[in-house]
Amino acid sequence: MDEPRAWERCAHKAMTGAGRAAWAVLAGLALVLAGCAMEVDFQQPVSPPGNQDGKEPTGKAAETQKPGETCVGCRGNGNSGKDENDEKKGKSDSSPPGPRTLPQALCAYLHCLRTHQLPGDEKKSENSENGSAKKSDKEDKKSDKEENAKKDDKAPAESKREAQEKDKSNGGKTEESGKKEKDEKEKDKEKEKDEKITWYSAHAQATMVTQEHGAIHSPYRGTNSLNPNEEVATSLTGTLFLDVRLWESGMGDTSDLIFNPEIAGGRGLSNVMGIAGFPNGDITRVAAVEPTPYIARLFLRQTCALGNEMEKVEDESGQIAGYRPVDRLTFTIGKYAATDLVDDNRYSHDPRTQFLNWSLMYNGAWDYPANVRGYTYGVGIDYNRKDWTIRYGIFAEPATANGAALDPHFLKANGQVIEYEQRYTINEHPGKVRLLAYLNHAHMGNYREALAEKPIVPDITLARAYRFKYGFGLNAEQEINKDLGIFTRLGWNDGQTESWAFTEIDATAALGLLLKGRCWCRPKDTVGLAMVCNGISSAHRDYLAAGGLGFIIGDGRLNYAPEEILETFYDYEIIKGINVTADFQGVNHPAYNKERGPVAVGALRVHIEF
Repeated sequence: MDEPRAWERCAHKAMTGAGRAAWAVLAGLALVLAGCAMEVDFQQPVSPPGNQDGKEPTGKAAETQKPGETCVGCRGNGNSGKDENDEKKGKSDSSPPGPRTLPQALCAYLHCLRTHQLPGDEKKSENSENGSAKKSDKEDKKSDKEENAKKDDKAPAESKREAQEKDKSNGGKTEESGKKEKDEKEKDKEKEKDEKITWYSAHAQATMVTQEHGAIHSPYRGTNSLNPNEEVATSLTGTLFLDVRLWESGMGDTSDLIFNPEIAGGRGLSNVMGIAGFPNGDITRVAAVEPTPYIARLFLRQTCALGNEMEKVEDESGQIAGYRPVDRLTFTIGKYAATDLVDDNRYSHDPRTQFLNWSLMYNGAWDYPANVRGYTYGVGIDYNRKDWTIRYGIFAEPATANGAALDPHFLKANGQVIEYEQRYTINEHPGKVRLLAYLNHAHMGNYREALAEKPIVPDITLARAYRFKYGFGLNAEQEINKDLGIFTRLGWNDGQTESWAFTEIDATAALGLLLKGRCWCRPKDTVGLAMVCNGISSAHRDYLAAGGLGFIIGDGRLNYAPEEILETFYDYEIIKGINVTADFQGVNHPAYNKERGPVAVGALRVHIEF
């Protein structure tokens, strides 16, 4: 292997260990100081849809903090800044919006510390004043009741009846007015939820998958074969999804920092070997069974607005609630998964809530660049228009096949991918088609060269050199109705070089559907059914038939047949945020071997998110 150049060694050291932490701290301090130094009115929110005519905003968006009002982030402490007329009405027409970025939130907090009393002191004074006021009110009410009782005793029975009738009529009116007020308050609350715009997002998930397979026909077994008899295998993952907004402009430009610490442990069936389309997408080929913490994602996302039209963004993992421009250019740089950028699918993309199989959650023929845990460093560009999107990314490749370390020779070892997405509707039901092409350059072995060098029990590691691998993919989804949707994936790669990062699939075809449980009064439940057929190239077949091993399959010999997989599951929502899934997969010709299998795999998945 060529020695890395001096600048490459320096860059590699700068991104390891304490170097990464130091750079992160310095960058954070610089952003905070820059945000505090800017004299920007951060109270004016990004214009929501409907205010794109170029005119100055009105109402809440046009108001700024007046002298005497509480600073942003400390509402309810000190003078509220309301007029006497507003206090008499019981509410003010508007309130200053909160901070929209992390520097603004910190500056608002520091400003509150400088200009206001401690919250505890203010609460004590408010409680004492409220207590004295309540006592005086109670005394006044008691005296009024005594006087009214005396008057009622003196009044004749007829006047009492008239008073009762008046009270009834007035009571009906007050009930009607009370209902109207409640309805108005509920509408106001819904509007506030719809208009929720904040500077951060925090979510978490935990997933446990327990799997067991039945008896398998196995006349022989190799190093990487699926074990015919083994115990139950359980995997566990937990993730924090933390997003903060560092900066934004009134035109829709934003800068977000995403940080996802993760912990993973447990094991997969046969140590995650023996099936190319492995049945547990929440487990990786990590030898450590003990739960291990690591950084899954740490990246910066810069969005540049290219138009005035805005679209609403919900608060969920990976994004902050608010609005973003429809026409935009987004840059993503840092550590994340290449599948975060491309190959998305509404009905099959997340093994923690949807299909578990590797070749159903992603395009199995795309040997996407990643370390053994599925993450890497890279740069992504996303150019979005109303009906279509083009995405491009370049990512670091692992130093060894499915290895933990990334190759520091980034100019020689990288994976590039480009995807075009077209959006459309059929009878008001949305659909998407994505076309993908990729080109990998890494220190990979060649199957034919390995066979030529050692015809019996070839070793692919002896034929490694920096070489290319390319492939194509198609990904489509279509909503049939509000409860039912279908999807498909097709993929192919040249299959001449060894599988390097994902799994050993050179061609794939998948088809499936997802159905919500509204028909049986369980709208949050989901039923899934899909099948996938995987294959490998002739060079790959010959290598395995001669006794060669890949990083995930290798029975010592091979009587080739496509690997066929059927998966179905039922996802049951116990309460909001807690789901239990029963999953079944049938695998015919595991590891492309006609002489082994079939095998049935059952799974129980518990998923918690909030």
